[in-house]
Amino acid sequence: MAIRALVADDSVLFRHVISEALSSFPDVEVVGAASNGKLAVQKVRELKPDLLTLDLEMPEMDGLAVLDALRQNGEDTMVIVVSALTSRGGRLTMQALDKGALDFITKPDTKGPKESRAAIVKELAERLPALANRRAIRKILNGPRDHVRLPVLPEKSKPVDLGRTVAVMNRLAQARKPEIILVGVSTGGPNALARLLPAIPGNIGVPILLVQHMPPIFTKSLADSLGAKCALRVCEASHQEPVVPNTVYIAPGGKQMRLGAAGGGSKIIEITDDPPENNCKPSVDYLFRSVANKFQGCAAAVILTGMGSDGALGLRLLKRKGCYIIAQDEASCVVFGMPKAAVDAGVVDTVLPIDSIASRIVSLVRGS
Repeated sequence: MAIRALVADDSVLFRHVISEALSSFPDVEVVGAASNGKLAVQKVRELKPDLLTLDLEMPEMDGLAVLDALRQNGEDTMVIVVSALTSRGGRLTMQALDKGALDFITKPDTKGPKESRAAIVKELAERLPALANRRAIRKILNGPRDHVRLPVLPEKSKPVDLGRTVAVMNRLAQARKPEIILVGVSTGGPNALARLLPAIPGNIGVPILLVQHMPPIFTKSLADSLGAKCALRVCEASHQEPVVPNTVYIAPGGKQMRLGAAGGGSKIIEITDDPPENNCKPSVDYLFRSVANKFQGCAAAVILTGMGSDGALGLRLLKRKGCYIIAQDEASCVVFGMPKAAVDAGVVDTVLPIDSIASRIVSLVRGS
């Protein structure tokens, strides 16, 4: 059954471009469009779409108010925010994710409708299979099992061998106390991080280096949003910045971040313009590899929700150095891609739901 989509945007051009992009997928049916937020809420109530693409800056009722109204009305429509690539757009997007939006894409800065459509198609192609899977799971949970079939998602990796992976995940080796925590995350990351990081005490005693796949500008908004929720200090990392405990360093969007050495054995952040890895900039593999190569102490790494396999190769290198590795479980992921790739690689020590990861990090660091 096709995903039924509604497009909400006050721009006639973008309503047309996004509708065309969605309609190019054989498993998507565009059932309507709305030129303002008030109309979007009304059409969601009437049409019951599976997916709403939501502009955040609209007349009569903005996107944030739409999300509030949908939650108040008990609507379970999945929402992808379509945001401007600006500082204001980044701040609004973080607020939208806090209010229940599933993910976001940015409005392309292109010369014409054809190029804009191609850019949006590319971003949607990465997200629609995951949305189809979530919709099918919801219908299984809310209705008769006989009438629903799970869609087959395109997967490059082999299915998880449960017999092998259970043995790997239960391999609770004598882990050394980590002196640094690494985190890699992509699709669904802001919501996952908003549940993980506030649960870590402000006196954890180690630094946390984090890569979230995001465009430029948005990572600063992510750091500000998380910083307001956490006892830890959270910042967008800067070049040559000393690495100190009780601080979360987020890789800047559009740049690569690695761990570097300074005098006296201290460590610094290095921000580079090196090429993308796994089509990602920042890349999880890039950071993880630098820690495996430069850090002589013990690290722990966490791989969270996200599409693709970024991080898996870096985790292999870290495992050789005795790194303890945690993967988010499938049930709490928006997309079980990056964690699955790590599990398939056989390098994961434990798989946990997102709300259990902070306590495991604390117990590792404190040796309990």
